[in-house]
Formats: sequence, structure tokens, C-alpha cells
Amino acid sequence: MANYFQVPLIIRGQVIEDFAQTFGGRQNASQFNTADANNYLEQIVAGKPSDMADLYSISFDDIVDYLEQLGPRLMLSDNAYLQEAFELSKKTSGLSESILRHAYELIPSFFERKNTTQVAQNTVGINFLEGWVSIRDGVKVRAFGARAVHIIAGNVPIVGVATIVRNALTRSDAIIKSPSNDPLTTAAIARTMIDMAPTHPLTKHVTVAYWKGGDKAFEERLYQPKNIEKIVAWGGFASIKHISGYLQPGIDLITLDPKQSGTIIGAEAFESAAQMKRIAERAALDVGVFNQEGCVNARVIYLVCGTDEKGLNAAKMFGELLFEAIQQLPDTLSTPHRSFNPTLKEEIDALRFMADDYTVIGGRGSEGAVIISHESEQVDFARSLSCRVANIVPIDSVDTAVKSVNAYTQTIGIYPDSLKEELRDRLAFHGAQRLVSLGGAVNPPADAPQDGIETMRRMCKWIVDDTQ
Repeated sequence: MANYFQVPLIIRGQVIEDFAQTFGGRQNASQFNTADANNYLEQIVAGKPSDMADLYSISFDDIVDYLEQLGPRLMLSDNAYLQEAFELSKKTSGLSESILRHAYELIPSFFERKNTTQVAQNTVGINFLEGWVSIRDGVKVRAFGARAVHIIAGNVPIVGVATIVRNALTRSDAIIKSPSNDPLTTAAIARTMIDMAPTHPLTKHVTVAYWKGGDKAFEERLYQPKNIEKIVAWGGFASIKHISGYLQPGIDLITLDPKQSGTIIGAEAFESAAQMKRIAERAALDVGVFNQEGCVNARVIYLVCGTDEKGLNAAKMFGELLFEAIQQLPDTLSTPHRSFNPTLKEEIDALRFMADDYTVIGGRGSEGAVIISHESEQVDFARSLSCRVANIVPIDSVDTAVKSVNAYTQTIGIYPDSLKEELRDRLAFHGAQRLVSLGGAVNPPADAPQDGIETMRRMCKWIVDDTQ
């Protein structure tokens, strides 16, 4: 029997407990009831642009103080709203319970003063957020917040957390569309904000709602320049293409669409068996953390080990070490996948009959797998690799790895760091967006660009005061 959860509609400091509609989560075991957003559109949108003025009655220090006070109230052990969100996520998420719990326990750290100040300073500049900045004689610039719709991803609960923080720091107005595989986490944070400070400007400029993507009647009314100025969308190809149909002058689309990430490991990794083991353990983090659910996770691993018999043997040995390291990751970071992709399982099983071309390690159950290509080509289903499945590709030269990079490439973990410095310009030319030391892929800096863009700067409206 399906489990039903109630998902409140949060509108600018008010909790609307209207559960008239039923929607299905991403797993068959859960459904949730929530309001029909069509009935609340006039309340969901900011009535007029001047409603943003109250956000400028507070200082940047006031904003940081508010977030710092909010953080401790978001401890999973003490927050009933987050506990409810956690229970629902256990049924709808692709992450196992131990990983989810660890992710929820990290939430308060995002609101710490040191972290929020660093994010604001390094992504926008506090001086631009706080006032008019002279960039030369006669010209001043200020970053103003915008009215935005945020269509967030639900693969990890941190996406909604980051959205709340970014909205506050930029003094923006957020209408957050919750994902069907995590409809409660962001609402839980908003409800905690209401309990803490119901009339505070930051509380009054957060709305959290769910509507089914493609609800034309609702979206045609919502996506109008009189209502919003920005759309921040985390979504796949079909979702982004759908949203782009609503664009018109006055609405800016900021896309954080899914990307592919990978690894380049230089010849230095094969200097000894002990060295190979250490490098395999670092690569396992990039593959396995969050069960490979993130864009930052490695899928294809290029090894500069050579393609002759000696090189292929080295690749196979590395594959064994990598598979073992993935299995040894702590269960707060990685576990056998709770819903292993059956189509991917069929692809893996098919490769077992192609022993001249591939070596398959693992993949018998839900534990994950390592596929070693015997030639310098990735498997033809590389874009579908998930559930802790990696493809090792032996190469003679890093040029092969560089040529594999394109506009869909996000993060590349590289060993050694000297190779990263050697390749970074070339990789950027081809489309890579983030280069990181091997083992650090799943820990992206919150105070740096994301997906090749400066997201928080794009969230702002940049206004010029020009005196001539």
C-alpha cells in the first residue's frame, strides 16, 4: 500500500495546509498530498517590484545574523519538519538511509557565519550587495536582488539548502518549486524560518510550492515578466527545453543542467603497487560518494598506463583496486544502490560475453561495477553510468582524454596536480568547467562558479549609476 505524506504550501511566511491534490513520488512506495498551486498564484508571486524594498531595510550583517541563528534550528535531531522530510526522502530518494542521514546532518553548517560571508564575498562581493560601488569616476554599480523561480533538483537535499542561502545573501525573492523526489526538505527549512522570525523580510521572501512540471495553465500565468525576472533551473534536457518555451524579454534563464564528470590519471600513479592502491582509494571517492547520484561524480576514468599488454594488465589491476575501494567506503558516503538501474545491469551483463573487448569487475548485484575497456574507447552507454559503475579506459597519451571533453563535461578529477596545471587551459577550451585534485570531485566549493557560470552574480540585477 502506498504511503501518503502531506506537503504544505509555504507562501511568504504563511503555511497553507491545503492538501487537495495527490501526486506520486519517484518511487512507487510513496505519494504526497499538497495544494493546487493554481488556486494561489496571486499570493505566490510578489505583487509588485517595490515589494522588494523591505529587503533593503536590513544590512548585510543582519542577513548573516539571521542565517547564523537559523542554522542551529536545522539540526535533524531537533527539527520535526526535517525529520518528516527525512522519512519521506527515505522512500523517494535514490540515496540510502545512511547517506541521507549524513546529508541532513550537514545542513546547519551551510548557515554558519564564516561560510555565508565567504560565499557572498567570493561570488558577488559584499560591497556590491551592500551599496553602490564606484568602479571609476562617475560610474557606480550595485547588485540588486531579483524575483526568481527556482526549479531545484532532488538528487541530494543540499540543493534546496543552497537555494535558501543564495536567495538570502542576494536579497532576492524566491518561488521554489520542490522536486517530486524531495518535496519536503526545502519546505521544512521555510517552516523553521517562519517559526523563528515570521515577519522578517528574509522569511517573507521565500515561497515553496509543488506543481507538476508541464502544468501549462499554471506556468503560462507564472512565467510572466510582471511576476518574475529570473528562472534558475536544475533539470535535464527535456525540462530545460520546456522551460525555455516560456522565455521572453524581461526573463533571464539560468540553467544548472546535468553534466558528466570524469577522471584523468597520469602515469605517476603506476610507479608502485602501494601507489596504485592510494590513487584507487582517492578515485573511489569521486565515483562512489552519494552513490554516484551527482553531476560531480566520475563515470569514465582515463588511465595513462599504455594500451599494450603491460598497460592493459595495469588497468585491470587498478580496476580491482578501485572496485575494492568503492566497497570499503563508509556507509555515510556510499552503499550498494537501493534501486540499481535495470537497463544498466543488462548492459553490464552483455559485456561479460565480450571478454576480448572488456573486463567486468563486480556488477552481479547492486554493489556497483568497474568496466575496463581493452582499447582507448569508453563504453557506448557511458552517459548512463550510475549506481557506482565506472568505466576505466587505458590510453597512451593524455591527448585522448582531452579530446573526450566537451560542453557536457563538468568536473574532472586529475592526478597528479602537476598534470592538472599542465592541462587546465586545454581542458577549458574543450568545455571542462571544474578541474580538481583526484578525490575532491564531490566536495565543490560553495564560493566558486558552478557549471561554468557565476550563479549568484547571475541571480542579481546589476544596476549602473552613471554621472557624466
